[in-house]
Amino acid sequence: LKMYFSIQEVAQELSVTETTLRYWESEFRQISPKKGANNVRRYTKEDVKMVRLVYHLVKERGLTLAGAKQFLKKNGAFELAERNSDVVNRLKEIREELLGIRAALDFL
Repeated sequence: LKMYFSIQEVAQELSVTETTLRYWESEFRQISPKKGANNVRRYTKEDVKMVRLVYHLVKERGLTLAGAKQFLKKNGAFELAERNSDVVNRLKEIREELLGIRAALDFL
């Protein structure tokens, strides 16, 4: 099990640029990767979870950054958004599995 993730790994996982992640880091105090030697960012699992949540709010739900900040400030909104994000991620995984099954069946 990995404890830290590089900015490149996180960016690839979400299909965003490293610049986007750095910008979100400056806009959302909840995203605060540790910085090691040469200012290299090291994202913990909690950091990645927060980045996924911001991604969900901004890219999937279509909120502006200001809207996403407001949403996160609301009482209990973080837990709700986190659950929604988890559900969306799981649905994406299921969709990929189903597409794989479909491709296998089409091959037969």
